[in-house]
Amino acid sequence: MENEKKPKRKGLSLRGRQTVSGYLFIAPWLIGITFFFLYNIIEAWRYSFNILVMEEGKRNFTWVGLDNYYFIFREHTTFFVEMFESIFQMVINVPLIIFFALFMAILLNRQFMGRGLVRAIFFLPVIMASAAIADTIEMSFGMIFGGVNFIPPEVMREQTGFNVGSIIMLLANFQIPPQVVEFIVEAIANLHEIIRSAGVQILIFLAALQSIPPSMYEVAQIEGATGYETFWKITIPMVSPLIITNVVYTVVDTYANSDVVETARDMYVMENNFGASSAMSLSTALLVCLVLFAICWLISRRVFYYD
Repeated sequence: MENEKKPKRKGLSLRGRQTVSGYLFIAPWLIGITFFFLYNIIEAWRYSFNILVMEEGKRNFTWVGLDNYYFIFREHTTFFVEMFESIFQMVINVPLIIFFALFMAILLNRQFMGRGLVRAIFFLPVIMASAAIADTIEMSFGMIFGGVNFIPPEVMREQTGFNVGSIIMLLANFQIPPQVVEFIVEAIANLHEIIRSAGVQILIFLAALQSIPPSMYEVAQIEGATGYETFWKITIPMVSPLIITNVVYTVVDTYANSDVVETARDMYVMENNFGASSAMSLSTALLVCLVLFAICWLISRRVFYYD
């Protein structure tokens, strides 16, 4: 009796179908990058090596090589300092925003009265930070206070009772190292910015927390695990893939609102120096990408993917 031949499998395997689904999911992003973003990047590189002069609606390029880069790093008075100050602020603010977003997501994921209202309140700063609403609020303050709304930080501290010096003295009395004290004071000073920038991250972490199977927590409770052990053995591993997502979003958002971006925009708008503006944008974007790559590489080594 001859051995029956096994029927050949038709179609893609499960892994193949998942791969195709992944590519279809990111297809709109790939199309947008290819047709809208990639061309602008190439043009920015072209501008950064030339001097652009507009004459009668035509663009005239004059090749200058690395002169624009030499200008922004050696001759410009503030760009070099602002670039590294922006990176330093990013290194400080991004961990604080991520920790705060995860902490608030865990609290908002619990059952309590008025949970929907509290969630809306924490997402409200994201809406209020939009350009149109921010300009309207600034104009309203200007009309109400007659241009005196730009109060110095010292005056604001006196009016609100917030005294940084007292906090520094309190922390110094506990023999806390000066580097830690400086980090804490910087975090307190940026508390409003941290809360304003954490709305989207809170929503992402909420979605991650709600996708965790409740059976995992039930098993941990039956086994006698403490809340501390449950947090580190279940919650953190299960939300770890979304930590990378939030880090990427936070780094890009922090960079987009940094002073160095404003400097590059002013160089383009105020001084009509397209080459130097492009050189500034590309230099800072490259540096941010390197920082982002290093952070994601470190985090990805601890990421747990649940199938």
